[in-house]
Amino acid sequence: MSNITLFSQIINKLNRQTFNKLVAKYCSDKHSKGINSWTHLVSMLYLHFAKSNSLSEICNGLRLSGGNLNHLGIMQKVPRKSSLSYINKHRDWNIFREFYYELLSEIQHKVNFERIRFKVRLKNKIYALDSTVISLCLNLYDWAKYRTKKGAIKLHTLLDYDGCLPVYVNVTDGKVSDNKAAYNIILPKDSVVVADRGYVDFKLLRSWNNQSVNFVVRLKEYIKYISYGEKPLPEKKNQNILKDEIILLEEKQTRRNYPEKIRRIAVYDNKNGVTLVLITNNFSWTASTISDIYKRRWDIEILFKELKNHLKIKSFVGTNENAVMIQIWTALISYLLLKYLKIKSKYGWSFSNLISALRGCLFL
Repeated sequence: MSNITLFSQIINKLNRQTFNKLVAKYCSDKHSKGINSWTHLVSMLYLHFAKSNSLSEICNGLRLSGGNLNHLGIMQKVPRKSSLSYINKHRDWNIFREFYYELLSEIQHKVNFERIRFKVRLKNKIYALDSTVISLCLNLYDWAKYRTKKGAIKLHTLLDYDGCLPVYVNVTDGKVSDNKAAYNIILPKDSVVVADRGYVDFKLLRSWNNQSVNFVVRLKEYIKYISYGEKPLPEKKNQNILKDEIILLEEKQTRRNYPEKIRRIAVYDNKNGVTLVLITNNFSWTASTISDIYKRRWDIEILFKELKNHLKIKSFVGTNENAVMIQIWTALISYLLLKYLKIKSKYGWSFSNLISALRGCLFL
């Protein structure tokens, strides 16, 4: 009698019925070279959990499961390297993208993820917005334009402060700027978006303001402004708040793009020894609350670090755009599964320790 392996128990957390609906929607099992969409998904998830370096390692690794393939939902033989390469090139990657968002919705309903705690209680939905660059060899990935002799892709990501999960991901070539990609993001009314200096685009900020979205963005140094008065600073606590003032943009073009008044807050970062200058369209919160919200933006950098260090998105087993997109979206599905296992675990695993422990006993 075959044992149900740890990897098969992880795979069983996925909703097969939801995935089958997407298979029917995209007709993704046509011309499948003997590997149906579910087998393809399981193979790519194994790539990330085992951190395989090639298609051969995926195929050989799955063969180690012996007679336990049926517990993974794979009723056929282990896929061949050539067949896996073919379907990575030709199967529509959007099925994996849509399945990611379906899985995200299911997990958010199953688990009450703890929201980041601030000094005051906030009811607003808070998001961090940023991007990360994944470098590629331009000779192999000629579609990933970045620089003259360098290729790259960008992951433009919106991170929900509740559970620190990516609720929006847009993969583009490296030449697409952060602020241009942000125009495609739809944010809920009264939510808060936190971003770094790459998003200082006053047309973008005005569109957020018009949609009743609060923003907290780090200001670039060269932006000129006129001060219209200062708010009183706390006398005994929060001494790191250096200035809290109301400003109006001075230059004609920037004022045309954002004609309304903005709040400017200067905060001294004791840890790094630098002064952060933040702008926001929220005039009611205290300066320390806005500073606290911005400092937690670092969680999106932790997300990028976890994806790059523990899942397979820095090197790829296929060179065409479709194969790369499949690998990225299956990495995100793997990330959701790991976050779910982490929150459900009775032991206080760190993300790195959890995946290391799982990686050593996938077929036990």
